[in-house]
Amino acid sequence: MTSYTDITVERDGPVATIAINRPEAGNKFRHETCLELSDALQRFRLDPALRAAVLTGTGDKFFCIGGEHDETTSLDQSQVLPIIDVYQAIDTIPKPIVAAVNGFAVGGGNVLHTVCDLTIAAENAVFRQVGPMVGSFDAGYGSWYLEDTIGRKRAKEMWYLNRKYSATEALGMGLVNEVVPAEELRTRAAEVARTLTTRSPLALGGLKAAFSGKHNGVSGQARMAHDQLLSVYLTTQEAHEVSASFGERREPDPDRFWK
Repeated sequence: MTSYTDITVERDGPVATIAINRPEAGNKFRHETCLELSDALQRFRLDPALRAAVLTGTGDKFFCIGGEHDETTSLDQSQVLPIIDVYQAIDTIPKPIVAAVNGFAVGGGNVLHTVCDLTIAAENAVFRQVGPMVGSFDAGYGSWYLEDTIGRKRAKEMWYLNRKYSATEALGMGLVNEVVPAEELRTRAAEVARTLTTRSPLALGGLKAAFSGKHNGVSGQARMAHDQLLSVYLTTQEAHEVSASFGERREPDPDRFWK
């Protein structure tokens, strides 16, 4: 198992649990956190034994309250917090990821759970967007996906007015799927993730690509065409026959097409 500084990763059969492990800092993500999350997510994607993941925060107060932005001294890419790579990974990995919100999900933390496939919230969870109050904003995943999730007017309300929303209010808005007692959160999230591992992985991957594809342009199309359709096509007799005929410098046998 890879050793990380800012996150922890646990495996339980086909389910991986990834937790931001900076409770003393509100589980904020910094450069190292983003790099470690990206690494853990790609390892999850490439491991055939893992079928679903839970994303959460360590402790009982904070899921994640956003990012730590160092003072900008230049415009080079080293100054850019690589959180978009994390959002994109969650959104495009063809395996379901369940957010287990164990406390405050604020700013980038609210975006983080929103881009997950499902969200289970503890009763003490609090949801909020604070960008315009603190001199920041998220005009990408944090706005488009929030609008998809709770509707245009509610999303603008969250961003413009910066109110706090309880877990019960979030459930009523459609921002989360379930609310459970705090002590049951990890267990319930793991149960949901394990249920997902009993579903067809190709079907879930195709559905996930379809849900995210409308916002991902050619990248979304490529995820469906390459990761899904091409991968299946390469197992067919047709693909094998066309490849063999090319190597043998002959015409392919049409009787092996569509098989």
